[in-house]
Amino acid sequence: MKEIYKDYLFEKHILVSDEETEEKHVFETLFAMAHFFGVKITKGRELVHCGMVKELSKRFGENVPKPFYRGFPQSVRNLSTEELLFDQLAHYFNTYGLGNFEEPGQSMFEKDFERAAFQEETEVQEFVIQTEEEAEETVRVIVKDLLSGSRPLSERQYTLVLTFIRDHLENIPDIVSKNTCVRLLIDTKNLSLADSLNLSDVIKIVDELNYRSYHNDNPKKLNFKNQDRKFLTALLDRMFRGDRCDICTCYEKKQLWNGFLHHIHYQPKNEEAEIFVHAMRTKGNESVYSEFEKLMQENRYQQAAELLREKKGTSALLRNMDYIISRMDREAEQTFLSEFPEDCSTLILLQLLFRYEGVQRKDGRIFKFTQHNLMKVHYETPEESKKCQSRLTEEQVKEIGKMIRSKLSEKLRNRLGKVYIEPSMKNYTLPLAENTSQGGLGVLSKGSRIPIDEGKKLRAFTYWEKVNDIDLSVFALTEDGNRREFSWRTMSRHQSGAITYSGDETSGYLGGSEYFDINLPEFKAQYSEYRYLIFCDNVYSGKNFNKCFCKAGYMLRDWDDSGQVYEPKTVKSAYLVNCESTFAYLFGIDLFTNEFVWLNVAKNSKSRVAGDTNLSFLTDYFHLTDVMNMYDFFSMMAEKIVEDPMEADVVVTDHEVKCTEEAQIIREYDFEKIRMLMEDAK
Repeated sequence: MKEIYKDYLFEKHILVSDEETEEKHVFETLFAMAHFFGVKITKGRELVHCGMVKELSKRFGENVPKPFYRGFPQSVRNLSTEELLFDQLAHYFNTYGLGNFEEPGQSMFEKDFERAAFQEETEVQEFVIQTEEEAEETVRVIVKDLLSGSRPLSERQYTLVLTFIRDHLENIPDIVSKNTCVRLLIDTKNLSLADSLNLSDVIKIVDELNYRSYHNDNPKKLNFKNQDRKFLTALLDRMFRGDRCDICTCYEKKQLWNGFLHHIHYQPKNEEAEIFVHAMRTKGNESVYSEFEKLMQENRYQQAAELLREKKGTSALLRNMDYIISRMDREAEQTFLSEFPEDCSTLILLQLLFRYEGVQRKDGRIFKFTQHNLMKVHYETPEESKKCQSRLTEEQVKEIGKMIRSKLSEKLRNRLGKVYIEPSMKNYTLPLAENTSQGGLGVLSKGSRIPIDEGKKLRAFTYWEKVNDIDLSVFALTEDGNRREFSWRTMSRHQSGAITYSGDETSGYLGGSEYFDINLPEFKAQYSEYRYLIFCDNVYSGKNFNKCFCKAGYMLRDWDDSGQVYEPKTVKSAYLVNCESTFAYLFGIDLFTNEFVWLNVAKNSKSRVAGDTNLSFLTDYFHLTDVMNMYDFFSMMAEKIVEDPMEADVVVTDHEVKCTEEAQIIREYDFEKIRMLMEDAK
């Protein structure tokens, strides 16, 4: 079985047995897996083989470079500010000056340090083992679920889907997401995939091809090679033969169409193509949005709403809901809300719920949007705020939120029969917008929370190869966005029992690594004004993450200096940071609730220093479970919530429970199954 399939299944806590010989030392192998990695096999024990110990070692992290200070964290606290600074400067000179990576770089002032034996109690991680045939079927189901969703896929998910489709070109499942279809069309050059697209989607194909193949995110400036021109010409010809020429929608990007048609020297080959090319090259704009804006300017708001819904669909209408409602009087607004579209999908209702029941900012709006699976953020300026005419009152926002929740509850009611829901599922968010996320062991949807037990210290880490220097940074934030930076630029002055930093490690002979230790009670006592901690990774050397090897994650430790600095048994997450960017937000801590919070956002940025970016938009993720969590979602769908999992048709849990073989089990990391449930009810 291909490694990409095994990697993805490992994230679902599935190991694949592809050994033909029977293992003679089953007990010893199971013991080694539990002893070294804290892994318990709950199903398929008879399939275990000794090679899995090596596999676990690789996936949990092997040959992780040591931190700059061998005695981290205790020995760091014994060094003066001057010694810390000198160490840092000497290490930088060695990396960027001499470029000597033959020996591991270590401190010049750190005294010899002997670590205590590792004896910490750690939580068990539950895995199952499947045969290769079972694993192939599991992958098939996962891919089918991913392709059945309308949301864009993360890079990890897309790589899985692309590999599967290349392996099974003769039987491609239906592809619902246009974003996914566009990417697959470009990567496979299989023109039949375009049969589920419209002509207006060609500009999306042009934009994606321009970015992926030419590293250009400006579709107004094209410089395609002849082979790509021929591909796009063949695609257009197929579109015109297939009667999917939606000229009205194409008017919305008329300028881009003009430039594109000119660049590929397109020559129409039938009457429909002639009509389209003429329409794009002559004056005038007959798009729906042009007519919509005209009606809005004439104060014909109800007619404008009806036009948008009829010609562009319910989702387009709801995306413009603030704009429309803000112009209406009270009576017209009540009419609009009372006639809320019945065909609104579950997914759109969920998105609207977070929009209207989420945290309402009073200091200017923040706009988050995604392009090429990287997040862009725009903070509303004071000038933009003054010009804004689409702002709703607090009363309007609450009223709409209440209505949306009612509609959602009505749509989901009685869909799943008897459901057992673990109370801890209140900690997990729904995977609504995960395309900027990166995958790996322990990764959860954005905003999900994991309680940190009393007495545990959090050790955040990052390690890398194939690049000189990656920086791990921590920022403490107040509720109103004020912050304090803990990074290579500041930590020589801030090392303490509250927060300790392993040194600004640069590449050694095995690569580089950095660690932070956070003692939460001490940190809260020393920095009581702060509510959140945000952890970031940035490539100081300037390479994108996808051009090097970088992993990030966190451990929960009992003792500062027990065992090795990197102990696999204590690792709660270790995931590959491989975005096409130099900057990524990793995770956070809510200091008030003592909870770890997932962020996992790849930012569209060339920043090489973490302190140059604004972080206040990230606090929105700390409140997502307050609006809607997995417990709420499955409660809405349950015909009856049962307390005994043996009575349930569906079991929603974050750990192994006894239930019937017929019951459907949904875990916190089963994004594909949950996405399907968000898509089904329309």
